[in-house]
Amino acid sequence: MQFTTRRRLVATSLTIALGTTGLAACGSGDDDSEAGGPVSLTYWAWAPGMDKVADIWNATEGKKAQIKVTVKKQASGDDLVTKIITAAKAKKAPDLVQAEYQALPTLVSNDVLADISGEVKDAESEFAPGVWQQTTLGTDAVYAVPQDSGPMMFYYRQDLFKKYKLTVPTTWDEFAATARALKKEDPSKALTTFSSNDSGLFAGLAQQAGAKWWTTEGESWKVGIDDAATKKVAEFWGGLVKDGSIDNQPMYTPSWNKALNTGKQIAWVSAVWAPGTLTTAAPQTKGKWAMAPLPQWNKGERKTGSWGGSSTAVTNDSAHKKAAARFAAWLNTDSAALAALVKEGGIYPAATAAQTGGALSTAPEYFSNQPDFFTTAADVAKTAAPSAWGPNVNVAYTEFRDSFAQAAKNKSDFTAALTAMQRATVADLKKQGFEVTG
Repeated sequence: MQFTTRRRLVATSLTIALGTTGLAACGSGDDDSEAGGPVSLTYWAWAPGMDKVADIWNATEGKKAQIKVTVKKQASGDDLVTKIITAAKAKKAPDLVQAEYQALPTLVSNDVLADISGEVKDAESEFAPGVWQQTTLGTDAVYAVPQDSGPMMFYYRQDLFKKYKLTVPTTWDEFAATARALKKEDPSKALTTFSSNDSGLFAGLAQQAGAKWWTTEGESWKVGIDDAATKKVAEFWGGLVKDGSIDNQPMYTPSWNKALNTGKQIAWVSAVWAPGTLTTAAPQTKGKWAMAPLPQWNKGERKTGSWGGSSTAVTNDSAHKKAAARFAAWLNTDSAALAALVKEGGIYPAATAAQTGGALSTAPEYFSNQPDFFTTAADVAKTAAPSAWGPNVNVAYTEFRDSFAQAAKNKSDFTAALTAMQRATVADLKKQGFEVTG
């Protein structure tokens, strides 16, 4: 779908609860640096150390091109989405913004982001197709340059798998069999838990199964949250919870931390950033974990989902879109910039060339027993399945947390929770004035 069609499609903006926020001024001037004169760009970002990465640009490429970038540290998640939309309505958005992939349709719907396909199309080859696709929304436009990614993987306690004579599962059928075998061997332990307090995990699992939650038909949205692929995922996890093969407690709680730290739970379906979480949650088990590719629905397949990740986007308010796009491309493809992003921001870069070597030559300290950690991670990252985000991800995620939390607690039907998620998402789109088919 062409950009003009997309603009007609999303002519009605989402209604978002907008709080009072301070607004930073956008870059000034009428033309890009190519037309003469220095350019100043403002970049809203939350990743740590982004100002230090911008300093590299300012001292090298930016100095030559007379393009200076100033980073303004922001909160992440919904807070930033709210703030950037508020700023755009006042025509005071910054030139650039760090945006999570799932937030891009909301920002496009609110006419915040510029189509920079003409400036950054050559960067496409630097990224896995499934990652690049998240910045295009399935159109010919490009609304951002991928920055970091969160390919999903399977983490497990090597020592306890050995103790209980368990084999690392390569399929989800094997995963279920492993969960039941462990429970039979030691009822006090669980392979893992199903958690409803982070919607990104379930979304990534559905993505791996082939789900496309939001798509477009002509000038209408189609919501497929209860599609066959997602139902398969819901039924799978719901079945394991119902028969007690896995736990039903949420992640990131003191109880969950203790379960990981004491070996009450011996595995975790997570993403490449898991070492940082495990370091805090289960410090006593350092060096006892290993990472493997995510189990597959069909033996021999190689697909994974994504959990997390962000991009660098240029706003419509920027008076220097070409210069801003030039910086966005440099930030996420230049070797020096990528090395700094890893070192200063602790991110896992979306650019495939940066996923091994340099700062990622050595395994995370927590996984020092697995020297090939980042080599394996890079191979997995290449298999990321495409995702399909829509303009009201926040509504879908909120309903997931509510309905699936209740289903997990009661060990009731997960497909009913999925239906509630579908209905809430469709109803919200219609309420906001979007056309919805199906």
